[in-house]
Amino acid sequence: MIRNVVIVGGGTAGWMTASYLAATFDSAVSVTLVESKNVPTIGVGEATFSTIRHFFGYLGLKEEEWMPECHATYKLAIRFENWREPGHRFYHPFERTRLVDGFPLTDWWLHFGGRDRFDDDCFVIPALCERKSSPRHLDGEIFERREANGNNTPAGRSTMAEQRNQFPYAYHFDAALLARFLTGYGTARGVRHVLDDVTDVALDERGWISHVTTAEHGPLEGDLFIDCTGFRGMLLNKKLGEPFQSYQETLPNDSAVALRVPVDVAARGLRPCTTATAQDAGWIWTIPLYGRIGTGYVYASDYISPDEAERALREFVGPEADGLEANHIKMRIGRTRNPWVNNCVGIGLTAGFVEPLESTGIFFIQNGVEQLVKHFPDANWNESLRTSYNNHIGRMMDGVREFLSLHYYAARRADNQYWKDTKTRPLPDGLAARVELWRAKLPDSESVFPHYHGFEPYSYQAMLLGLGGVPLRPSAALGAIDEAGARRELELVQEEARGLAAALPGQHEYFAHLHGRPRA
Repeated sequence: MIRNVVIVGGGTAGWMTASYLAATFDSAVSVTLVESKNVPTIGVGEATFSTIRHFFGYLGLKEEEWMPECHATYKLAIRFENWREPGHRFYHPFERTRLVDGFPLTDWWLHFGGRDRFDDDCFVIPALCERKSSPRHLDGEIFERREANGNNTPAGRSTMAEQRNQFPYAYHFDAALLARFLTGYGTARGVRHVLDDVTDVALDERGWISHVTTAEHGPLEGDLFIDCTGFRGMLLNKKLGEPFQSYQETLPNDSAVALRVPVDVAARGLRPCTTATAQDAGWIWTIPLYGRIGTGYVYASDYISPDEAERALREFVGPEADGLEANHIKMRIGRTRNPWVNNCVGIGLTAGFVEPLESTGIFFIQNGVEQLVKHFPDANWNESLRTSYNNHIGRMMDGVREFLSLHYYAARRADNQYWKDTKTRPLPDGLAARVELWRAKLPDSESVFPHYHGFEPYSYQAMLLGLGGVPLRPSAALGAIDEAGARRELELVQEEARGLAAALPGQHEYFAHLHGRPRA
């Protein structure tokens, strides 16, 4: 076994990694995390998607333990506004498409003429978002949707729904508060926390890292080094020279400006979704936390200046933005060619980043550390482990790049040069051919990006149906199948949505109750 791991860099990436390793190895592996007191973290408020529950579950953390500490709320979907045209909205929900006679309900919806809204008609989660509902009852039980295979199990209350159905929500949380919470979790489980500046990275005769030198604590030696230094890539990119591969050609948004907006959540309520509102040169995120809104404008600097972007963001927020300090961020869009080189692994922004349109930043961290544990080396340092890890992480990030590129290419909006250019920009390899197939046949498990990247076919269906820029046709076979089952399923979706919206508490009500509940 490798016995000594040194993590350079804190923040969300560093402390998620340290906590996961501590939960996995206990005292069998020594974990040291060194972070500077002088380098601020990038995180400005994070949205996630539903795989994050596996992380907290693995650490043995209950929601009532960590969510109040991190001002966290639930996220059931992403709400896209103005991507097709001003005033239009649709949801990308955490809800798999129901099947009727082997075909997704969205396909039947197209067959019936595609009138009204695919998301409201085919899924229950949009109704819960509109009602600002909590996915949990006040006693903590999670809501249960009917199964996605068309059976007639009624909606209700069941903690077993988490096992039988796709988990119906993710989280919003304050990234800085989560890092602080995980600092306590990790150090309580033996992680050595060193607050210091790394001044040098030393290599041995093989070109492997032997130690890092700190300003006040001297050298920190390790067997395995994990680079969580963000866009700087202090170990992996700068010292080891591993090249960075840009995604800028297909994803041009390279900058962001963010605000933390205090709000009266009791008066405003808490819509359980992230909102992505299209703008002249990108889009604005809105993330509702308990006590404030996290918001920011993600934009392409070739089309708009930082000052113009900040002005647009403040106008979007309104008077609540007055006097708030803006945080300007320059993003490195792409991935490090190999996130594992010699005895150094990059996790988080060091390994790669795409714009936060589908909330993949935390997913990249989580998947990176999960795969590291699955590929954990011993003293032989088997090269095949590094190769397998690098292939997995590289394909995962390339798949997310393809999915995000589809958002822009398939958006009907084309009212200025930025949005016109989204239709002519080069697509990642393979995507153009897939889009041609999807014009005649909705995405399925055989036609989406062929490697794991976190997104299932229903997500591609939702984006194509919602964005409206790619003409779609239903499967021809539906014309020869009895329609009665599909029509009944569409009716059942509406019945279930109304029942759940009436039965579930509002999200603010739920969290006011949770914050007042004695901590276990």
